[in-house]
Amino acid sequence: SVVNPATMAGARLSMSVSKLSRLFVRLELCHPFQNFCSIARPCAITYSEHGEPSKVLRFLTEVDVPAIQNDQVSVRMLAAPVNPADINMIQGVYPIKPPLPAVGGNEGVGEVMEVGSEVTDLQVGDWVIPAESGWGTWRTHAVCQPSELRKIPSDIPLDAAATLAVNPCTAYRMLADFEQLQPGDTVVQNGANSGVGQAVIQIAAARGLVTINVVRNRETYSELEMYLKGLGGHYVITEEGLRKQEFRDLLKRLPRPKLALNCVGGKNATEILRHLENGGTMVTYGGMSRQPVIIPTGSLIFQDVKVRGYWMTEWNKRNRDTQESREMLSTLCDYIRQDKLKPPSNEQVPITDYTTAINSAMGSFTTKKQILTMGS
Repeated sequence: SVVNPATMAGARLSMSVSKLSRLFVRLELCHPFQNFCSIARPCAITYSEHGEPSKVLRFLTEVDVPAIQNDQVSVRMLAAPVNPADINMIQGVYPIKPPLPAVGGNEGVGEVMEVGSEVTDLQVGDWVIPAESGWGTWRTHAVCQPSELRKIPSDIPLDAAATLAVNPCTAYRMLADFEQLQPGDTVVQNGANSGVGQAVIQIAAARGLVTINVVRNRETYSELEMYLKGLGGHYVITEEGLRKQEFRDLLKRLPRPKLALNCVGGKNATEILRHLENGGTMVTYGGMSRQPVIIPTGSLIFQDVKVRGYWMTEWNKRNRDTQESREMLSTLCDYIRQDKLKPPSNEQVPITDYTTAINSAMGSFTTKKQILTMGS
């Protein structure tokens, strides 16, 4: 996104970054090959209206970070991914719409640089993630209340920490909250190459569950199949394969799935639901095809299937600072330390080259997570 110096030079914008903190920023023309971000010159990626990211995002430099109050902390962001929800929020089609102008990004990890005299639950050097969506992670610095953050261990890889809060937590909760799964039980999922899908494979493997992983066919299918099986996926099939005899034969050798996880919708969702065991559950957490989820009447009557939805943001609101939430993060970090849960395959891109990261994240057959790094 190119800033016109004739219209933008010297312009000033007051930007709300949370209910309790503000940043005041000045727009500058940013040369794409020069890194303006540093401890002395903070920057942020913002938008003042909803629309396509290529048209509405602006790269702001010379962000004036306010001095912290006694009950606040100062955070230097380390890394933040580009997730589908981030794009949808910028486009204005996501249920959460932060007040405009807003900083992009919902997930990421930062380091506490300074704490107010009244702050007791965070210390300088702690790693933190946003407690809720809409916080704005695509920036180098922030000042906020400690209640807006959650402390995480700093002994896990940076890319794992930056991508901890959304996909692994979503996968963990869906595997835990809808069916009482035991080792040897089967789970079927579509969109298995997504960030959530990769986390589902690994967490399920750690729990001794069998996964059937459905992906779209592509030229690089063989490489993708090998990659997902390397994560612990037992079976990888294409969408077309769901309707073939080989898949029906596979289900004769396995327990029928108790749980189906759907992030695609349309015919794909209907197909995986048809293969659930009687009384099984399909959980929908996304709709990448933008097609409605159609449930056959017979599946409801004769199979007694349950159809549910899941949104991590809503779960976080209901379970903020609960023991259940702390146990989830602790277990996930243990999996990471034990090499049972790897971060998604990713590319780390300097925040100054954010357009490349966002364009890659919005591309077809995306397999690598784009992570913005905030170099100092």
